[in-house]
Amino acid sequence: MAATMDNSTNAASAMMPSKLSGEVNSSGGIGNNNNNGNNNNGNSNKAHSAAAHPPPHGGSAMSISSKPTPITTNNLRFLIMDAPRQSNLHLYIKECRRNHVTDIVRVCEPTYLGGELTSAGIQLHEMAYDDGQSPPEPVLERWLTLVEDRFFGPAKKEQKTVAVHCVAGLGRAPVLVAIALMEFEKMDAVEAVMMIRRQRRGAINEKQLRYLEGYKRRK
Repeated sequence: MAATMDNSTNAASAMMPSKLSGEVNSSGGIGNNNNNGNNNNGNSNKAHSAAAHPPPHGGSAMSISSKPTPITTNNLRFLIMDAPRQSNLHLYIKECRRNHVTDIVRVCEPTYLGGELTSAGIQLHEMAYDDGQSPPEPVLERWLTLVEDRFFGPAKKEQKTVAVHCVAGLGRAPVLVAIALMEFEKMDAVEAVMMIRRQRRGAINEKQLRYLEGYKRRK
């Protein structure tokens, strides 16, 4: 189901499903949240190219352009991020260590190489899908399996966090987190989106909300 960007600005009316769509980010809109998604997994050539020529999505080379956002329940721990670049990946790794991140899910085209994550003990998962689209079935299956394994598997008592990022951390990444909240915490779409938006302003636009409202839980 296509999910194009919507630039409504009424963030204060987030209590009703039809009005949850209006939050904007601090840059003045939602339209910059998910640029140039990619369905190919593990494309090393693109990763090398992106590392050499990172896309200008905000912030300086030695800073984090958007502070990672923890989304936590009694059972789940997520960290929503924008896309690191090779030049500032070490700063994201520091944030990940602070938040006990064991896995990073990349749902956009590569902007950094995975070697530093491996050295830091963080597993990188490629689950890219096109910007402006709902998650395809293979991505949903892999995402839900990862969440179940990490938080409900044999080592569930260990403190773990799964980080997930798209380009700006406002569209594809929070949609996956919302689906996890709906599946494993039995939230409805409005509750999940409200929880995420309280922590990450501008996340999830109207089209994405409508997709979530129509999402059928599997569990």
